[in-house]
Amino acid sequence: MADRHTSAIKRERQNRKRQERNRSITSRMRSQIRKVRAAVAENSGEKAETELRTAIKELNKAATKGVLHKNAASRRISRLSRAVNALGK
Repeated sequence: MADRHTSAIKRERQNRKRQERNRSITSRMRSQIRKVRAAVAENSGEKAETELRTAIKELNKAATKGVLHKNAASRRISRLSRAVNALGK
């Protein structure tokens, strides 16, 4: 804990706030991905598609906020979409 310089104290406060925000975004994103994978494992196509839509929203939000790199978000979306589309065949 910085306790001498006001700029260091402020920086630590900002970091804590960002860390908390990033943790909540990451948690929501991961739990949504888990829901998609669970729906794919159950072979329930409609449920998987609806879960995929919300997962895509969460992944895009994480990429926009800088929690996740945009290419990493695209890669995860692509892999999840491919898994869901495989159910339709």
